[in-house]
Amino acid sequence: MNLLYTGLSDASIARHLDVGHRTVQRRVQRLMEHLQANGRVALGARAQELGLLHSRRRDRAVANGDGDAAGGHGARRPFSQR
Repeated sequence: MNLLYTGLSDASIARHLDVGHRTVQRRVQRLMEHLQANGRVALGARAQELGLLHSRRRDRAVANGDGDAAGGHGARRPFSQR
């Protein structure tokens, strides 16, 4: 989700995650359906509203054992493992 939010293309995301381009397209489509978003921009906005995006601050807090310090969401699995 974070790679998508940064504006990377499906092909770039596929290379980062070591999966196929079509796999990324299907996952993005599934996410849009699940979060009821009508496009990639709307998907990013919805994910942000729901707290689904990692932030460096939250990641540091989780690494330090203080998951509640940055919003209480704790660690999330990478997009490739969901």
